[in-house]
Formats: sequence, C-alpha cells, structure tokens
Amino acid sequence: MISRRAFLKTAAMGAAASSLPLSMGCRKESIERPNVILIITDDQGYGDLGVKGNPVIKTPHLDALAKESAEMTQYYVSPVCAPTRACLMTGRYNYRTRAIDTYIGRAMMEPEEVTLAELLNENGYATGIFGKWHLGDSYPMRPQEQGFDEVLVHRGGGIGQPSDPPGGEDKYTDPILFHNGEAKQMQGYCTDIYFDQAMQWMENVRPQQPFFIYLPTNAPHTPLHDVPQELYEHYKAMDLSNDQFPQDQGHPLSHEVNQDRMARLYAMITNIDQNVGRLMQRLNELQLTDNTLVLFMVDNGPQGRRFVSGFKGAKASVYEGGIRSPLFAHWPTVLQAGHQNDRVVAHIDILPTVMEACKLSIPESLKLDGRSFWALLKGESVDWPDRTIVIQAHRGDQPVKFHNFAIRSQRWKLLHDSGFGKETFEGDPQFELYDMQNDPYEMNNVAGQHPDKVQELKKAYEVWFEEVSSTRPDNYAPPRIHVGTPHENPVTLTRQDWRHDKGRPWAEDSNGHWLIYVAESGTYDVVLRFHSEQKDGQAILRIGNNEWKQAITRDQTELVFKNLLLVKGDTSLKATLELGSVQKGPWQADVKRVS
Repeated sequence: MISRRAFLKTAAMGAAASSLPLSMGCRKESIERPNVILIITDDQGYGDLGVKGNPVIKTPHLDALAKESAEMTQYYVSPVCAPTRACLMTGRYNYRTRAIDTYIGRAMMEPEEVTLAELLNENGYATGIFGKWHLGDSYPMRPQEQGFDEVLVHRGGGIGQPSDPPGGEDKYTDPILFHNGEAKQMQGYCTDIYFDQAMQWMENVRPQQPFFIYLPTNAPHTPLHDVPQELYEHYKAMDLSNDQFPQDQGHPLSHEVNQDRMARLYAMITNIDQNVGRLMQRLNELQLTDNTLVLFMVDNGPQGRRFVSGFKGAKASVYEGGIRSPLFAHWPTVLQAGHQNDRVVAHIDILPTVMEACKLSIPESLKLDGRSFWALLKGESVDWPDRTIVIQAHRGDQPVKFHNFAIRSQRWKLLHDSGFGKETFEGDPQFELYDMQNDPYEMNNVAGQHPDKVQELKKAYEVWFEEVSSTRPDNYAPPRIHVGTPHENPVTLTRQDWRHDKGRPWAEDSNGHWLIYVAESGTYDVVLRFHSEQKDGQAILRIGNNEWKQAITRDQTELVFKNLLLVKGDTSLKATLELGSVQKGPWQADVKRVS
C-alpha cells in the first residue's frame, strides 16, 4: 500500500511534469528558474533592525536589503520556534503536523508531511539547509528525509541544549554539527559557518541546477555566553538603557535592562547582519543576484522584553511583539525596491508564494492552509478577499481551546494572551479585541464596544480549532523515532525528544521515555550516557515489557547493554539510573542494531 507521503510525492512530480517538464533533456528550463534563499533568525525581534526604528543596533546590510526589497508589512509567525518552522515548511497550520511544542517530543513533525524542500527538489532544485531544523533529530524526521540534499545542522532547538553531541556542549564557537547525518567538528563561529557552507555549496550546485537554500540561524537564541567578541565589546561600551530608544509610539519601555545581556544579543544580531552582507556580495560576484529570490524573516518575538518598534509583548506572547515579523523579498529584476503591501499574511503562506515565484504547480492532493501572496509582492492588482489567520501556541500534548491564541482579519484582532509556559489556563478566557486599522499598537481593548465582532471572530476561531484538530484520527499523537533502519544506525535519543515522566523536563534529576518504532526484529545494543554523581548504583533499562539491569560504579558516565533482542513494531524505551536516593534518566541513549 502506497503511503500518503509517497502518494503526494508522486502527485507533486506528476503535477509539475504536466506544466514544466524536468527530464534531463530539459535542464535549460530548470536553470532559468530562480534560485531561492530563505533566511530565518532565531528569537530576533521585529525591532532588532535599524530599518524598524532601532537607533542603537547596527544592521546596515539588513537595512539595505529591506530598502532594496518588496515587503509585506503585516506578516505573522507563531510565538515560538518549532511551530513557526512547521508552518513555514508545509504551508499548513502546525496543529496539522504534530509539531505543537518546542521540546519533549512535541517538536517532531509528522514525516508524511510534504515540505517546501521536497516540492522544489522534485522539480529539479538542489536543496540545502544550514543551521536550525527543530522538527526532528532522528529518522524519518531529519531534513535529509524531508527533501534536503545537503544538510548541516545542530540538533534540537539550539546549541546549548540536551541534544548537544558529547564534546560539543554549549559550543557556538567550534561546534560539532551534523553534516548529512554524520557528526563533524567545525571551526569558527556557528553563524559564520552556516553562511560559509551555504555559499560554498551554492557555488558547487548552481552550474547544474537552481538551488534552494534554507538558512535558519540559531542566533540570537540563548545561551549568550559565546558571542562574537569584537562586536560584544562594541555594544558593551554603549548605553543600552530604555531612554536610548524611541518612546513616543506604542508601548513605552519600562522594564529593568540587563545591559550585558543586551550587548551579547546585539553582537549576535550584528554578526548575522554581516553574514547577510557577505552573502549578497557573493551573489553579486557570481552574477546570481538578478535571478535569486532572497527572503528574510524572524521566527518569533525577542526572548524577553526589549525594543519591538512600539509593539506590546515578546517571544511566547500573541500580542504583536511576539508574533509580528519583518518579511523582505529581494529579487531586483522582478520585485520593485521599496514596494510595500499591508495585507495580512503569515508563515503558512510562504510555501505557496515561493512555488508561484518559481512557476511551479502545487499538487491538488496537497491541502494547504496558506495562500500565495506573490502577486501582492509584485504590486499587481489582485482580488484578495479578507480572511482570518490564527496563531496559537502553548505547552502541552494537545491544544486547549482559547489558550494563548490570536485570530486576525485585515482590520480586527481577537486574542487571549494566557501565556505559553503552561498546558492550560484557569477560569474563563479573557478576550481582548483590537481595531488594528486604527490601533496597530494594541493600546485600546475594544471588546466591550464591539460584542458582535468578538462573537464573530470567536466563532471563526472555534471552527478553525475543530477543523485543524480533526486532520487525523490521532491528530495530536507524537511521531515515533525509528531504530534499526539502514538510514540511521545507531540512533541517538536525547531529552529533546523524550516523553517527560518526572521532574522539570531537562533538569538533571528528571526522567522520561522515548516512543520508538523497531524497524526490524534483531539484536541491538543500547548505550546510556549520563553525568557522574560519584555514587554507585544501578541502571534499569525497559523496552516494552522487557527489563534489564546493570550495576553502575561511582566514576562511570557510560553504560552498554549488549545483544538485546527486540521485536519489530511500536514500543517504548526508558532508562532509570538509581543512585542512592536519586532516580533520574540518562542524558542520552544510543540504540544500534547489530544483527
């Protein structure tokens, strides 16, 4: 029986072939298609750009890119990382994709989802990702299974998390990255590496075929201990207090400023800016600028309150400061520099927009939530009926109706900013309504003056919620990690993807289990890695209904369970370290099929 993903792949190729044939004999047509570069930064807010009114930060290259680009001025993303990336890659609301949170197994995307990279790859594009994926670290959810030819990524949601490889912990400088599935020691600062490798790769592939480069940096995401030193010293010498920023529009800044933290964040952002400048210069040198669409955006608001161009909120919030992103589209031979369009669009619209820009058809079997805004970018007169965009994200295994959501039409926005960091909220939702046409900074809640509009948008949200929640019979079940396949062996299981059982999810004394699929019955080894506590104890490994035990000596940090017989099918794996009065999980576990 053909899988849904295989069916969609076949349909995608069929649809494309009917309009734009891509046989080896048609390579010339392929070469004439535009290259596409999509840059998305991590936790860089809307106001972290000079062109967005920030008088302190130095972003000359991004400011120039903005002025030379067409721009959608009301572009929305999710309030946190992985949900934005799932929407971006699929053109569908992330609640359809199983990627509903940022960790503990809920940032893994359903592998049968069809990505932008797959669609472009099937239509003759070379596809490369350089940086942060955050939609699954293990087969079959890695970027190389989701349409990317060239992959250079870190694991998890960022460097400095439990998914760091041994020896690469917390290293923004000289990190260990994963190149096409293999750990590789790199030299240099992570953002510089991503851009260097992307530019080198595009030079190699461009003579043969057009390329799609996905450049999702993990900067300026925390931790902030390792930042470009010269830039840090520059900002450290500056006054970064609130009175250095405009206070006359929108919400004034009244929070206490950690100046050292701000200096580190701004150093990381200026480093991104410098790399964007290097990339644009290289496109010019290679004479690729005129046929390359460059898109720039951020994934959510800033981590913590800072200047957001007068907007309210920050990362995790559904106020504008948490979900508004710049969107610059640069293609000098096609898009008019300085053109702006204020129609409300979102991350779900990127896939269809890029496909239309590349003159590629989308298979009818692929049901998207997004709509192409390519004609709006080009300044064409187009029928654009008012529609609603829904943004929602919070912790937990499944969405809760009305929890941390916003629904936006062209004029109105209804929201309940109940907070991202909890699974549900107490009491009745406290709806807020804003007239975004006359109050773009969300200064005046007019829910009491427009009860009919509240009910209208509330009903539209409820219809959306029920519809996206019924995409699959088990819509919010997390995907399973596959072990024992020839595609990835061994498989590393990390706390990023475990299903949390006790303690704070990433705390030293926490524990969890992994949902896995054993691809083939056979003999397996399991290696547990953990931090020494200078205590003797034992490790208990449970896979399905089977249990194995081994002693741990006080200086051990690794333990191997050898020659375990596993049976094909769905199961779970859990390891518990019993060290005196402490019970906790390992830091990571490797599962390897040996026969």
